[in-house]
Amino acid sequence: MSFDVAGDAYDRFMGRYSGPLAVRFADWLEVSQGQRTVDVGCGPGALTGVLVDRLGVDRVAAVDPSQPFVDACRERHPGVDVRLGAAEDLPWEDDAFDTAAACLVVHFMADPVRGLSEMRRVVRSDGWVGATVWDLAGNRAPMRPLWDAVAELDPGHPGEREFQGGSRDSLVGLLERAGLRDVEAAELPVTVTHPSFEEWWEPYLHGVGPAGDAVAALGPDGRERLEEELRRILGPGPFDLTAVAYAARGRA
Repeated sequence: MSFDVAGDAYDRFMGRYSGPLAVRFADWLEVSQGQRTVDVGCGPGALTGVLVDRLGVDRVAAVDPSQPFVDACRERHPGVDVRLGAAEDLPWEDDAFDTAAACLVVHFMADPVRGLSEMRRVVRSDGWVGATVWDLAGNRAPMRPLWDAVAELDPGHPGEREFQGGSRDSLVGLLERAGLRDVEAAELPVTVTHPSFEEWWEPYLHGVGPAGDAVAALGPDGRERLEEELRRILGPGPFDLTAVAYAARGRA
């Protein structure tokens, strides 16, 4: 799968959902003035922007393994300490932050337990370490219509249901295995109104993430059949889609 894409392409694909989710996630992690927080797997900076609004640029750091995303986050949030790097090897010292957050990234980590353990390492004692992942196992992610249509055309396609962290139990288990205490979870729903089918569909054509890879792999004829099936499912628009993310947090 690829996230070596421009920040704007990712925003058109997922930013319309990750933006409002980031606000709810920051509320749930009790991010408040005076804290210092790191956004792990920051992407183009949806959660980073929420943190900056609440804490100021000098109290926020961010990291991502994609150079285009790091460049986009730096451009959008001047003054934030944005670094290129992986969650599994964070470039900060122990106890550097009050909170560490990973929004929609744990299921893409090469080693989620190690990544969350690193987040625990850089957070002071009793600070929150938190993560969100769409309910992939329950098929309640924003990509649900796409995966339903793919299943009609290719019943053997794995989709994203088996990704680590894609259910409440899986996400909680990852935090517990990373050594976090008092782990708890919540559901964070997000509803987005799409003005037209074309507005919803176009971002899937840019090869972003597993969904973009699946669409690209179909070839021109397969994409045409997929689009026909999706138009049948969704109609011309406008329409609302509600996605549900699981959020889990634990004490360092």
